Amino acid sequence: MGEVTGDVTGTVTGQTRILLTGATGFVGRAVLAEARAQGLQVTALRRAPTPEKSAQVKGVSWIEADLSDPACIQSLRDAAQGCSAVIHAAAHLGSDEGTVAATTVDGTRHLLAALEGLPLHLVLVSSLGIYDTARLSPGAEVTERTPLETSANARDAYVAGKLAQEDLCRASGLPLWILRPGVIFGAGRTWNAHLGPALGPLLIRVGTKGELPLAHVSHVAKRLLQAALRRPEGVRVINVIDPDRPDRTRFLRAHAASGWPKGVLPLPWPLWMLAARLLAPLEARLPGLLRVPVLKARMMPLRYPDKELIAALGPLLQDRFGALMARALQESRE
Repeated sequence: MGEVTGDVTGTVTGQTRILLTGATGFVGRAVLAEARAQGLQVTALRRAPTPEKSAQVKGVSWIEADLSDPACIQSLRDAAQGCSAVIHAAAHLGSDEGTVAATTVDGTRHLLAALEGLPLHLVLVSSLGIYDTARLSPGAEVTERTPLETSANARDAYVAGKLAQEDLCRASGLPLWILRPGVIFGAGRTWNAHLGPALGPLLIRVGTKGELPLAHVSHVAKRLLQAALRRPEGVRVINVIDPDRPDRTRFLRAHAASGWPKGVLPLPWPLWMLAARLLAPLEARLPGLLRVPVLKARMMPLRYPDKELIAALGPLLQDRFGALMARALQESRE
């Protein structure tokens, strides 16, 4: 299910109007900014009224629609007319099952109903988090061919929702890019759950080895727009990670300018894993990082090659991680 299928390069479309869902979210805002920098026309979906200043951005047409409400289908279909592609970035980032079902799953179902029969292709923002890393060993590679978790055994509602989203999009028959970003970071979002648990000002760092699967939000936006401008043959699945991926030590060194954490308590990965296995009978009542599937997904030292990404969409010039983090922290303070 994680394999890459379809044409290697795709064809560049002639039209430049794109329908964007989730346009007011972290990724959506970056896609809008990049689209305008490239001179592309965007029809942007939002759930609430847009501030007047945002509504007047040249090249951006806003529509109000709640994807979780089936009443939105006709307005979405009208909005999609004349678009060459749809970037579907709308999803619930939390793990509340009801909200995931309504926003992520039903929202995708309603969008696909609106797109039925239209001559466009779809770019889905999925997640690197759906891979079944519990099957892997330390040091293994996570690629597009790594087995996925299953909806029945997903480690949380977010993963289950993303799996359902992918299944729905595949079943639609639309030409489809599935882009699975890693941990997306940028201004206002510099920390992530792959470092370890916090105790007040103290971080318990679980291990040091292994790459952090980071993807700067501007990098993700550019890759989404590349896919939107290339109609695939069939289904293409691509992991989106930055070319410069730090380990935990290097990440913490770069993040120190934020002032947090104040101190770091290092614990070896094997010791933490042993504790989680011993506590397995109590798993249902334990926090995430003491449950083996979550621990292996977030803390196990792994590698994240970007060969398929480069083969499909080509290389992109990007600053190294330290410069990206420094800029993100500075912009967060401004």
